[in-house]
Parts: sequence; structure tokens; C-alpha cells
Amino acid sequence: MSDVAAIVLAAGRGTRFGSEPKLLAPLSDKPLVRHVAEAAVASSAQPVVAVTGHRAEEVEAALSDLSVRLVRNAAFAEGLSTSLRAGFSALPSHARAAIILLGDMPLVSAALIDTLVSAWREQGEPAALVPTLDGRRGNPVVLSLVLEDTIQGLSGDAGAGPLLRGRADVLEWPVEDPAILQDVDTAEELGRLR
Repeated sequence: MSDVAAIVLAAGRGTRFGSEPKLLAPLSDKPLVRHVAEAAVASSAQPVVAVTGHRAEEVEAALSDLSVRLVRNAAFAEGLSTSLRAGFSALPSHARAAIILLGDMPLVSAALIDTLVSAWREQGEPAALVPTLDGRRGNPVVLSLVLEDTIQGLSGDAGAGPLLRGRADVLEWPVEDPAILQDVDTAEELGRLR
């Protein structure tokens, strides 16, 4: 089993998307969140933990036949930090890091996940490895378990980004894959992807 797990954050309400639940919106005949989960399952990162919240039953149904551990975040309305904390709390004891996947980034591939996990190992297991494209930070990020206490102290709608700024033990890793910057926040953005 891998010492790097994957956490798929799939609990948010996606309020900018409109009335349709964003993570269940179809892209190439499957829900957005399923693209992300399938990439995680096909990668070397194991186990895959999917954190659900808003419309949990439907999101879980979209993932039901995949090899993922479902973790329901009852506090999802309090923001992204609660899902990150829930995901970290569900990691197995042997995990040394987790790659954090956003449920609205359907273009992230298993190959990209594996590249980032390999880079994290090869670069001495920094506190975090953040992919960049043309100097812009993107996702998914690899977060080492040395950050767990800090993550458990997060609150509100902030992910790991604020806690990584200014840390000397965070490694930026340039990639050529535009998927690291392509999330779906609005129906118009999904339309462009389609």
C-alpha cells in the first residue's frame, strides 16, 4: 500500500455554479467529481478518500462503484477547511502525505498525480509540493503529514493555500500541464470545457 493517499474534496455547495449541483454536472457523460475520483483511483496514491457533504447521497452514488473511502463531512457549510480536516482525519496511520484533489478539476490525470507524488518523494518529502505553471500555483498539492496539526487548526473557507505561503519547507514544482489551473466554478466554465 502507498504511503501517499489521495483526498478528493467533494463536499462543497458550488454556489457560483447555479442551481444545479456542480460536482454532479455531466462532462463527457459522467459527473465532474467522477473524473477526479477515477484519476485518483488509477494513480499510485492509495487509499483514495472522498469527502462528501452537500448533496452527499448523490455524490456518493456517483462514486459508489469506485475503490474510494467515503467520509461524510457534516460541517461542510462551514467551509473548505472542514473537508480538509475530515480528509486528514480519515488517513491510515501509515500515510506520510496526501495529495489533495479538488472535485471540480476534471482534467487532472492519474499521470499528473503520479508525477507530483514522485516529485515529492524525490525532493526529500517537503512539507508540501505545489505544482506551478508559468509561475502560478495550482492544484493538486501534496501535503505531508508534518502539516497535520496545522491543518487541524484551519477554519472557515480556506484550504491549505494560506498556511503554505511564506513557508521555507514548501516546494514549488513547475509542470507543463494546464489542468493544474482548470477548475470549474461556473456553468460557463463547464460549457467551455465541454
